[in-house]
Amino acid sequence: MTVTIDDLCNGILKRAGGASRFLVGVAGPPGAGKSTLADAVAAHLTALGEAAEVLPMDGFHMDNAVLEEKGILPRKGAPESFDVRGFTDILRAARLGEQEILVPVFDRSRELAIAAARAIPSACRFVVVEGNYLLLQQDRWKELRPLFDYAIALAPPVEELEKRLTARWHHYGLSGDALETKLHGNDLPNVRLVLSQSAGADLVLTNWTVDD
Repeated sequence: MTVTIDDLCNGILKRAGGASRFLVGVAGPPGAGKSTLADAVAAHLTALGEAAEVLPMDGFHMDNAVLEEKGILPRKGAPESFDVRGFTDILRAARLGEQEILVPVFDRSRELAIAAARAIPSACRFVVVEGNYLLLQQDRWKELRPLFDYAIALAPPVEELEKRLTARWHHYGLSGDALETKLHGNDLPNVRLVLSQSAGADLVLTNWTVDD
């Protein structure tokens, strides 16, 4: 079945009904196209006259200095490398919708999170949250699923994800051993973890592409 942005947004609007604040989760492994889909959903809802903003999980990466101190810098991007408590607190505040919240945004070119880089106004009806571990059924990540009113999971084949991730890291200047370490020592283990240990999606898309 082919699902378009129009289909997705019509389904979200139907599910939201008259709610004044509605959280949509877009989950999936690295390279699945989460940020592209989340941006497209928010843009389409806005075009339909709704107020929508994107809240990315990547803004809650721990800083490299903290990861180095913990001895897990090579695993940056794994579940343990995120501030899950801070992320959960922000999601709970976003769900209440009582006041504007400021959220961090990750700058991949500099590999760091920029604090208070995006504002989500209290009047914003839809908050589209995107990230790898939104549906992960492990540790404190299990607390996230009840915070979403609707959850979409992207689940492309591992082979396709490996191609996309290879292209991503080439774009950022990685090659040779550094690229192999990044892919096979971190990204692909995270891919398999997300695909095998996530649950609770209202809709699973296996053939979504970043061009959709």
